[in-house]
Amino acid sequence: MRGTRWRRLAIVPLTVAVLLPTGSAPAPAHRPAARAPTAPAGPADHAGHAAPAGGPAGGPALPAGRAGAKPAAEQALRLQALLGQHSTLATGFMRGRLRGDDDFVQAADAALGRNTQAMTALVGDMFGAAAGQQFEPLWRDHVVALFGYAGAVAEQDDAARDAARKNLTDFELRLGTFFAGASGGRLSPADARTAVLQHVDHLLEQADAYAEQDFARADRTYREAYRHTYDMGGVLAGALLPPADAATLREPIWQLRAQLGKLLAEHVFLVVDVTRAAATDAPDFTAAAELVDDNTRALATAMDSLFGADAAGRFQTLWASHVDQLVAYAAAGEDRAKRDLARANLRAFEGRLASFLEGATERRLTTAGLTQALVAHDDMLLRHADAFAERDYSTAHTVAYETYDHMSEVARQLADAFGATVAAGLPVGGAQTGHGGMAGR
Repeated sequence: MRGTRWRRLAIVPLTVAVLLPTGSAPAPAHRPAARAPTAPAGPADHAGHAAPAGGPAGGPALPAGRAGAKPAAEQALRLQALLGQHSTLATGFMRGRLRGDDDFVQAADAALGRNTQAMTALVGDMFGAAAGQQFEPLWRDHVVALFGYAGAVAEQDDAARDAARKNLTDFELRLGTFFAGASGGRLSPADARTAVLQHVDHLLEQADAYAEQDFARADRTYREAYRHTYDMGGVLAGALLPPADAATLREPIWQLRAQLGKLLAEHVFLVVDVTRAAATDAPDFTAAAELVDDNTRALATAMDSLFGADAAGRFQTLWASHVDQLVAYAAAGEDRAKRDLARANLRAFEGRLASFLEGATERRLTTAGLTQALVAHDDMLLRHADAFAERDYSTAHTVAYETYDHMSEVARQLADAFGATVAAGLPVGGAQTGHGGMAGR
């Protein structure tokens, strides 16, 4: 059984206008046991690529209300979140195919279908029903081609692999043309195609590395894929929306919402991955743990930029303990005492972090509301771990999907409170770039 001691990382000051943290964290102390390889899977039926019925996110967000909602900018944030989620789901889908895990692949495909439907609806809302109808088959074919590539890699069929890569390139060129056309000339076909081709290159590179059991490279590329695709959503929205709406996205508060949302959503899928690896003693556990460590560092760096090094250090200690307990719960297996201890430790963490954030935001967020949101977040991650351990992959994917959505809403409200707190501390008439919390330190 692994321990759950994580290495605490040094806080690096960040003084740019928006959050763009980089760099890798040192490896945590967890060491996975090897797992016997599984037999290769046969092709799955992807003809439907349909989503299961899904409910709302699995728990309440912060109770604070929204002020001054701007629908186009809200839609842009949602596009970023959905594109980032697509990248994470596609990675899991391809890796399941490489492992030959048919049941996992089927559940991952359903989650991808749900994501595709959500993106199609959003594209239709943003750019018209005709655009949504044109987008959906292009995106669906893109997903099917990714499955074909993973299958060719799994079967070590170089000819099929080359053919799948060519198919993907063709699909991405068509997608680039679609996005350029929807922009009304604000996005060049060359730039659009470059963006979507890079998305595919990331996914193929991580699949190749995973098949070679180079898990560190696979996971680094996986994270790059997520960040690129998430940011691609912002670039696309900025080009596709009318100029007045696109200008809103460049306001510091919207930049903060986007970048904090990216980091906290990244936390969700990285914890999902590391707890899956912990529950199964998977050989990629150490690589997955390193990414979670690095995400914790990035979040602490953001807190440093917003509230200073002392607050960042306290946040990092609390947040790392939170991750420790989620991993401990998943690694405990059927040991009820260890699971109960991890759950109790999480309850203590939730109250401490909520109290800390209430103070940091000068009561713009309340301990009660924050605790409610954190309990909902952690309980969803524990439900995911339980379902995955029971090989109920459909439930595991559904809960993970809803956890991602829930965290997007929590991130939105945290960003608003953080930005308002920093803005309140600026001199009267001071530079409004500080409203996003990322300048002036």
